[in-house]
Amino acid sequence: MNNKTSKWKQSFFMIWTGQAISLITSAILQMAIIFYLTEKTGSAMVLSVASFIGFLPYAVFGPVIGVLVDRYDRKKIMIVADLMIAAAGGGLAIIALYMDLPVWMVMAVLFIRSIGTAFHSPALSAVTPLLVPEEELTKCAGYSQSLQSVSYILSPAAAAFLYSVWELNLIIAIDVAGAVIACITVGLVQIPKLNAVDKNLNQNFMKEMREGFDALKENRGIFALLLIGTLYMFVYMPINALYPLISMEYFSGTPVHVSITEIAYASGMLAGGLLLGLFGNLKKRVLFITASVFMMGASLTVSGLLPPDGFVLFVICCAVMGLSVPFYSGVQTALFQEKIQPEYLGRVFSLTGSIMSLAMPIGLILSGFFADRIGVNHWFLLSGIMIMGIAGICPMVNDIRKLDEF
Repeated sequence: MNNKTSKWKQSFFMIWTGQAISLITSAILQMAIIFYLTEKTGSAMVLSVASFIGFLPYAVFGPVIGVLVDRYDRKKIMIVADLMIAAAGGGLAIIALYMDLPVWMVMAVLFIRSIGTAFHSPALSAVTPLLVPEEELTKCAGYSQSLQSVSYILSPAAAAFLYSVWELNLIIAIDVAGAVIACITVGLVQIPKLNAVDKNLNQNFMKEMREGFDALKENRGIFALLLIGTLYMFVYMPINALYPLISMEYFSGTPVHVSITEIAYASGMLAGGLLLGLFGNLKKRVLFITASVFMMGASLTVSGLLPPDGFVLFVICCAVMGLSVPFYSGVQTALFQEKIQPEYLGRVFSLTGSIMSLAMPIGLILSGFFADRIGVNHWFLLSGIMIMGIAGICPMVNDIRKLDEF
């Protein structure tokens, strides 16, 4: 028993060590590219397009990617995706030695990298339950959230420092090295293969996509949770783009104040991820998801009610928002991994990622429209009230309540 426990822990943490390194180097490069595009163009539109390119492949190709992730060896898909990201970055670094990088070329590389991520992310989520015992999935989701939080905390400062002393191509080289390390760690771990993979090879592509949707829809509690989660993301995700606006315009701050709010949010998220990792054997997971969404809504509501001199309280609210995140996304991921059969997980995670990605730009357009007209602080208040209302829906849905019963 101890050997078995030791083996899965060794495999999980081997993969996640590589992922942590790759995640941090990618976040640093992403921030450095934002600096580069800002310095080169000074255009908000260019930055918006760069952000749009980041989630476009997931939004458009998610269901197709999910079929491929479930059809073929997920280990190989993760390695190929990391190598694609490394190759795109490496090519850009070499070209940067001989010329100033044109904006279109940077955008093309961002697009290739986002395609690699769109393959890698669902494959990794689908691989985890093949390695980790079911009762440990929530804890592992907490650790994963913690790693993501560390990258959020480290990347802005590290990118700012490296960009001031290095050329962009050297920062790209660091990210290439991170991707190669991630490939090696995945390659060293033995990942169980699914018997279902072989029989899927000759099936109709559209049929396989529909099977993924059916697998999601058959579990009525998970499907209801996804619909509510989509509504939640529709309201909340656009708020991310408004943190600089409320910090600098409403609270009369500077870019330093924006950085303080980001660090507070990421620190709260790190604390939440560690708590979930340490005490992740949760029995009432729907309760934690509901409490997490309510905590986010309450923090946004308080933020919207603060006076213009209430920046310190806003920073505390940002930390509470971050703290709530792992108890929603981490617990929900673990529920999906437990309740959906492993052979469908690639399609399910790609489909859910696609739905969430499509909800974001629509919400972003609407939030920008209303925030300009009613004031960004009032939009925070209105969003918070709507999110608390969404939290109230969860325990009222019988199928969602049943998720904790078996």
